Amino acid sequence: MSAEVPTAPAEQPRSQVVQSNRRQILLFGALTLILTAATVWGGRIWLRNSETLTFAVGDANSDEARFATRLAAVLKNSGSRLRLKIVPSADNAKALALFDRRQADLLVLRTDAKVPPRARALAILEHDVLLLISPGSKKIKSLAELKKKKIAVLADSDSGAAFVRNVLEIPDSSDAASRVQMTPPNSTLDKLFASGGYGAVIAIAHASTIVKDKRYEQYAKRGGFTINAIDESKALARRNPGISEETLTTGLLSSAPAIPDDDLNTIGLQWLLVAQSRMSTTTAGDLARAIYEDKSELALADGFASKIEPADTDKDAFVVAHQGAAEYINDDTKSFMDRYSDLLYLGAGVLSVIGSIFAGIYTKVTRIAPEKASELATAILDIGERIEHATSIDALDALQEELEQILRSVVIGLRDGTVSSDGLETFKLGYEFVRDEIAMRRDSLKRRAGHDDNVVVVKTAQSA
Repeated sequence: MSAEVPTAPAEQPRSQVVQSNRRQILLFGALTLILTAATVWGGRIWLRNSETLTFAVGDANSDEARFATRLAAVLKNSGSRLRLKIVPSADNAKALALFDRRQADLLVLRTDAKVPPRARALAILEHDVLLLISPGSKKIKSLAELKKKKIAVLADSDSGAAFVRNVLEIPDSSDAASRVQMTPPNSTLDKLFASGGYGAVIAIAHASTIVKDKRYEQYAKRGGFTINAIDESKALARRNPGISEETLTTGLLSSAPAIPDDDLNTIGLQWLLVAQSRMSTTTAGDLARAIYEDKSELALADGFASKIEPADTDKDAFVVAHQGAAEYINDDTKSFMDRYSDLLYLGAGVLSVIGSIFAGIYTKVTRIAPEKASELATAILDIGERIEHATSIDALDALQEELEQILRSVVIGLRDGTVSSDGLETFKLGYEFVRDEIAMRRDSLKRRAGHDDNVVVVKTAQSA
């Protein structure tokens, strides 16, 4: 048997296997990065997916409509995922009807309106205060006294007269309409009192507007008027949940002369931004964050929404706060992990399955699988079977070299990944067994020859 072992043909395929596997590892690494980037991008798109909310408003020139326009601009400029679709109506009643029929997600309403049962408050946009005004220095001491007078109502809408009749508990009748009358647009206090027909004027206006209205100061300098306290404000607020207690601070209407000359109690109404109760907590929270953090951008030129306040989060509030807004107001907003933990766990499981599938594809389909060490033990045992047929020291040396070549290839394969460690113990036992068999056969041939030194000399000469 020839003692030459062809090493080059054996090394070349192994080198090709190593290079092929390395290329595939790089390819699958790149594919993994692309898949990860696609997953992150898709998740970001999903989380930032835009949502359009329908905002029902009254007349296009109303405060509510202009506020909705401001809010839409703020959401767009701040990069929010929320967008607004503003739906104008002929008046607030029709806008309220749209909201009540669930054809709108958002609405601005005043608390004397019929509040839909599914409305949930997001913010208090404005306060309307009631000013009980009497001519000159005449004072109105109580609501009972006020009921006996003819009253003019200065308000932006016809609902003002209905509100006054409700506060004074005047039943609807033809007589009630004559006693509590809405004034024509642009009516002034001096003209109303000059007619002599009215014993009191009740003005209902935005608190932010009253502060800027210089007409009260001008009229105070010309003729004067008296702002009367409503001492029954607490009882009225308890009896009518939509009514709020308000305070007229000293000098609110006029600084010189100071009107009122002391803090006075009165009543008022609130303008609320409400949402449907079905709106998701996340959406309501995002909307509340945009309103409170950018409220300076939402104020109108006339002062409406210039002092936005948090919605009442008490459970017994007239309009219950939406859970998403309440979480933001109370600083209970869930963190990203709290909100999406279940989704992240599910995503991790899905990615694990995908990873296993790709690993299986790599191992079973495309990658040249490493040879098990136990399978190479078969070649060693084949050498062992050929030992008894070796009749010379040179033949044993050839078998020894072949055995060592297999050992070297296993060591190199374990290093470069073309041989796996599966069955390594079996290979080790086979190698040691065949190695010892060769040594025993060598001793046997030497003893049979009867001159060990000559055998060595001959072997050495042939090797040279």
